[in-house]
Amino acid sequence: MERFFAAVVQMTSGPHRDENLSRAAAHVREAAARGARLVVLPEVFAWRGARADEAAHAETIPGPSTEAMAAVARETGVWVVAGSILERAPDDGRSFNTSCVVTPGGEVAARYRKVHLFDVDLAGRVSVRESDTRAPGDEVMTVPTELGTIGMSICYDLRFPELYRQLVRAGAELLVLPAAFTFVTGAAHWETLCRARAIENQCWLLAANQTGMSPHGFADYGHSMIVDPWGTIVARTGDGEGVALAEIDRGYLARVRRELPCLEHARLR
Repeated sequence: MERFFAAVVQMTSGPHRDENLSRAAAHVREAAARGARLVVLPEVFAWRGARADEAAHAETIPGPSTEAMAAVARETGVWVVAGSILERAPDDGRSFNTSCVVTPGGEVAARYRKVHLFDVDLAGRVSVRESDTRAPGDEVMTVPTELGTIGMSICYDLRFPELYRQLVRAGAELLVLPAAFTFVTGAAHWETLCRARAIENQCWLLAANQTGMSPHGFADYGHSMIVDPWGTIVARTGDGEGVALAEIDRGYLARVRRELPCLEHARLR
């Protein structure tokens, strides 16, 4: 499909899964009613609570969250990038942070386990160690669809351009980024990094962020956005929950790559 509308959903998710899933489904319905064919939800959209509780609330895939998103995908006839879900891992009690692509028919077409984990310890300021409760993935994931090839990533991945170059070499045209970017780092870097990943890979980038106060005691940045292959922000939300929608033009992507063929000129692999 050459042209279609896509949407990013911004949420403030908490520790009540049924409530989060109900709101996520409502946002997908809103996006679909506005014409979206692809909807991207934020990181940990389905359940977000204390780190110590993560193992108890991790789920299987298929499981409650993917089944709920499959139902709304079938109802609306849209592709849904089911943000990320804490997926039960078999080994050491940690969970994978997993994003799923759900087809309009309700099938899980692909899953991507977040590769880069956010471990930061600033004395007296903030301490976040995702690796204490989450296990890293090890696979780069692209998903061919009639809307174009989707390249998958999650939040902290945004800081690692080598991942996105691997995605584009595997055919990615649409980079999806469910996230829970904090306010401090978001205010400093979110827009710059989103635009940079779109520009350097000449892709559409759809970034769906959490907003408001997180269960971990710090604020998330919001400002979910859709960026075109030239680096222009064509849609964005503000600070609260909501949906941002934009038309995706694959012909424009092809023109940008043709007129400025930097992907063909790359020499270092």
